[in-house]
Amino acid sequence: MKNAINYLLRLDDACPTMDKAKWDKIEIMLDKYSIKPIVGIIPENKDAELEIDKADPSFWEKASAWQEKGWTIALHGYDHLCLSTDGGINPVHKRSEFAGVSLKNQEDKIEKGLSVLQKHNLTPEYFFAPSHTFDENTLKALVNKTEIRKISDTFARTPYKRGEIIFFPQQFGYFRNIKIPGYWTFCFHPNTMNLEDINTFGKFIQQNQALFISFESIDLKFVKTLSILDKVFQFLYFIKRKIG
Repeated sequence: MKNAINYLLRLDDACPTMDKAKWDKIEIMLDKYSIKPIVGIIPENKDAELEIDKADPSFWEKASAWQEKGWTIALHGYDHLCLSTDGGINPVHKRSEFAGVSLKNQEDKIEKGLSVLQKHNLTPEYFFAPSHTFDENTLKALVNKTEIRKISDTFARTPYKRGEIIFFPQQFGYFRNIKIPGYWTFCFHPNTMNLEDINTFGKFIQQNQALFISFESIDLKFVKTLSILDKVFQFLYFIKRKIG
């Protein structure tokens, strides 16, 4: 898969009060085409916007079933409340649950969040923060309090290593046809997708099934530090975001 075009799928904001009907539709589509996404689970959601359905008493059994069939489980923050206006080292937004927060508070959030998932027999090897925003303290907290050394976020063409952490870039919030070799992650939020979005989603994965791989299938033996070319890509990406 090296020097090839590889598609990866990321699903955000799974929690007991998620929109169960939409998530079920997405899951049926993915099972039909044997696509295994990474799914971010919020351990203790306090975000009112994600209180869509009544808490599903079978949610954690569902999450365990995802893990058993090969979906990659990620720790998606702790409570999904973005109280900081710091964009951190990946300033996709000027809001964050983590960036700008003290190391101690971040360690507490990550340690408690991991404990919730582990209590339900989930073993996340990945982390990604709400709003894609985190800082150096987030990386320290992960190293200090967990064995998680993989993050889905930042902008580049391929996974790269920084210190003890391997970053799996997350480039797009919608499907598009990519012509450049690399590992391209498409991030979706099933809770906010409408029927047209879901139908478009299904058509794309049907037409591009062969290009999708799982996070677990990526060979990490050759992961290096961020290349000069990808440093340029990151710089241009954030310049473009700033100017709109």
